[in-house]
Amino acid sequence: MKAELLPPVLVAAFERQGQACGALGSDFTALFCQTIGERGLPASTVRQTIAGWQGDPYSQGDSVPLRLCAALHELVLTQSDAELTQAYPPNSHGMTPVALHPVLCHAIDRHQQWICRRLQSPPQTNEIRRSAAIYAGLTHIARRTDLPFVLSEVGASAGLNLLLDQFSYRFGPTAHGKQASPVHLEPDWTGPAMPPVAFTIAERRGCDLSPFDLADAGDRMRLLSYVWPDQPDRLERLRAALALADHTPFEVDACDAVTWLETRLQLPRRDKAHVIYHTIAWQYLSETDRQKGRQIIEQAGARSSKEAPLFVLGMEADDLARGAALRLRAWPDGPARQLGRVDFHGRWIAWDAAP
Repeated sequence: MKAELLPPVLVAAFERQGQACGALGSDFTALFCQTIGERGLPASTVRQTIAGWQGDPYSQGDSVPLRLCAALHELVLTQSDAELTQAYPPNSHGMTPVALHPVLCHAIDRHQQWICRRLQSPPQTNEIRRSAAIYAGLTHIARRTDLPFVLSEVGASAGLNLLLDQFSYRFGPTAHGKQASPVHLEPDWTGPAMPPVAFTIAERRGCDLSPFDLADAGDRMRLLSYVWPDQPDRLERLRAALALADHTPFEVDACDAVTWLETRLQLPRRDKAHVIYHTIAWQYLSETDRQKGRQIIEQAGARSSKEAPLFVLGMEADDLARGAALRLRAWPDGPARQLGRVDFHGRWIAWDAAP
């Protein structure tokens, strides 16, 4: 099947995404992006849609390569294309661009209309391993207050990280959380030991512009499709977390972060510690919205007290090359500080804070 190269900006987007996926441990997704970038797409409505993309195709914008990757992965997960499934993990050992390209082209040709519809959905993961960083932060906070927590997650996606107290963890030599949980997180831990501390969660709620509806089988499958095909451990954790979600109530509101925070922070939560947190989400807000969000939080912090403290945990990229920074702010009387650095997918935590 004849294929045509994509415009240079799309070629660069696929190449850059492939490099990022390789660095994050997904050789197959790197191969997928390399193959499309080097060899193009078959003449089809899919190619027309991608080649004529109006917007930023890179990962900081619309993430066009990952939209296409997720659409084809869903075809594999739903067993909708036998030829494609035979080329995907775990059957992809030794796969090359020469071998993979015609398989991708044939699948795209067979499912053009469906893939075009899926390209309208931006990539939206719910990376369970990031819960380890937030749980470590909550443990750090729990040494300073014995009040029950109210959790408020900005950019919660499907809301599965709101279940973080239902997971088990190991941070270096110490075990934390619910050890019988089907979701076990054990990041490579460096830095001071983290002795376990018991805490309770009184309320959990999140917001997202387009939250997944976990009661909808299609939404669950779409969520799974955004996990890279050669990372079965991530798929297993996600499926286990979805099973836990069926038994632990929480809400994710379809709302922008600024409007939601303004409502969520109107009144202090007396006799509770309110913890706002976000993981690789705040950085995607516009600068105007980040400023408004910070102002709302500062005003709420000014209204806080020892009986109703406010904390903000943020795991976000910064100007340093290695991972994301995990930072904590506390009101009424806690200075801002960095607790450590975390791999973007939560594979390691370099902890800085003293117990």
